Amino acid sequence: MDSESTHMVAASKEVIKNGNTAPKTTVVEGVEKVIPPTTAEEKAQKRLEVKARSTLMMGIPNEQQLKFNSIKDAKLLLEAIEKRFGGNAATKKTQRNILKQQYENFTGPSSETLDQTFDRLQKLMSQLEILGETLS
Repeated sequence: MDSESTHMVAASKEVIKNGNTAPKTTVVEGVEKVIPPTTAEEKAQKRLEVKARSTLMMGIPNEQQLKFNSIKDAKLLLEAIEKRFGGNAATKKTQRNILKQQYENFTGPSSETLDQTFDRLQKLMSQLEILGETLS
């Protein structure tokens, strides 16, 4: 890895750790508008934020990405990922037991379409799979 790449990785880690700098805003006719980055430093900071967020998104399973797509700040994204996928062994065990109970009691109400029922079941199975639970 060359020195520029090493610097970019270190800078991306800083953005994730410390959060992005707040964008500059102005109020025009009572409406707050974001001022796009203009200086080289602001543009570099924006590139780092985009790179850090993209790197975090690549680590999320495809079926889970829509849940995180609306989070535009890398620091907040990392916090959401840790909250969703993190936790200690006791927390994971409790979550696994709750999900297994939901799976065992799973039903498809008549008010739901087959696609909606299938999507809920798929989501439930994905969550169990993430926690290392295999289903028979």
